[in-house]
Amino acid sequence: MDALDEEILGLLRRNARRSLSDIARHVELSANAVAARVRRMEADGVILGYTIVTDAERAEPSRGLEVFIDVRLADATDGEQFLAGIGSVRQIVDAVHVTGPYDYLVRARVSDTAALDGLLKHLKKSCGVVQTQTRVALR
Repeated sequence: MDALDEEILGLLRRNARRSLSDIARHVELSANAVAARVRRMEADGVILGYTIVTDAERAEPSRGLEVFIDVRLADATDGEQFLAGIGSVRQIVDAVHVTGPYDYLVRARVSDTAALDGLLKHLKKSCGVVQTQTRVALR
């Protein structure tokens, strides 16, 4: 990776929907050259995918509970397996690998405590989780 690749990545981080021709104008390359660099970074695993970030308050204003779940994985479960397991769980907003006694901190939005209970059961049954500790955001 060189300085141009870094600049292209920075532009995509700020707006993954930015057109290749717009990026090309910004970095003073042709759109084809930018496309080739982006394809190479995708093939090399530098760019793993594209996502959408939403404002939870606007998407679901003041509905339900926002919770933070500390997660400890089973010895037989690695981080990749866990992340793959939670990938389709729509209540999960974010998951980050952390230091300390737990392996991951998961942020989720659930409709009520029954939905939270169901989410915790799913994490333990299907995602390789052996222990959780949950905090509910008050505001």
